[in-house]
Amino acid sequence: MMKFKSFIHLARPHQYMKNGFVWLPLFFAGQVHNLNSVLHTFYAFIAFCLAASSIYIINDIKDAEEDKLHPLKKFRPIASGELNRFEAGCFFIILLFSTGMLSFSFLPNSFLYIVGGYIILNLAYSGFLKHIAIIDVVCIAMGFVLRVRAGGIAGDVAISPWIMIMTFLLAMFLALAKRRDDLLLSDNGIGSRKSLDGYNLEFVSASMIVMASVIIVSYILYSVSPEVIEKHGTANLYLASFWVIVGLLRYMQITFVEKQSGSPTMILLKDYMLQAIVILWLLSIYLLIYH
Repeated sequence: MMKFKSFIHLARPHQYMKNGFVWLPLFFAGQVHNLNSVLHTFYAFIAFCLAASSIYIINDIKDAEEDKLHPLKKFRPIASGELNRFEAGCFFIILLFSTGMLSFSFLPNSFLYIVGGYIILNLAYSGFLKHIAIIDVVCIAMGFVLRVRAGGIAGDVAISPWIMIMTFLLAMFLALAKRRDDLLLSDNGIGSRKSLDGYNLEFVSASMIVMASVIIVSYILYSVSPEVIEKHGTANLYLASFWVIVGLLRYMQITFVEKQSGSPTMILLKDYMLQAIVILWLLSIYLLIYH
């Protein structure tokens, strides 16, 4: 039973929330009531969950020694000694094979190329790209863009360029916030990575402000663009921008004031204000698009 819990911990199911981005194309295309599209998007979601877990395993195997020095990462199964590298490697193969079989059996071939590209990108990230400043956060952001692209393919819906752009910008914003937390830990003598040599607090903070500003402008431009108004039959999508602005401000408060931006997923799982903002934003979009 202990081993089973360790394998679950190794897979990091709490991070599966990130794969929710595969649902965005379906949601914004107004197709959430299309059962066939929902089913195939669900397959895509599961495939990305399996793929993401396999990448986490490789990352933990590679960074085990470094993780032992981190206040939180030292409790990960490999770093703590709960699982050895061979056990983790076997689990990686099982998850990778399951990803391929699910994608090949239930989803278009083009989806298989996307999830394969996602795996290759993240293996490269774990191997060496995460040690190159700026490139590391770009890789993280591209992972989210690939999720959105995969969701569009799985649900057989057109993907708005606006959604792709805003996904990239938001992921960059969150990745930079995480780097800021890494810098604070490094300044306190806790953990470090090579890419941090290319960052400092001033640069990361300024970059976050730029990303937040561009996200807000992009979202407003999206909501008032003629093609979007024509597609959804409403000129009121701009009303939901209120929640986007408040959500970004809350996240910046967590980052700059509370200095707790280490894990975006854990922040969303624990912060009731952010949860309320996301729910109200989704509800607003749903009422405006599906009225």
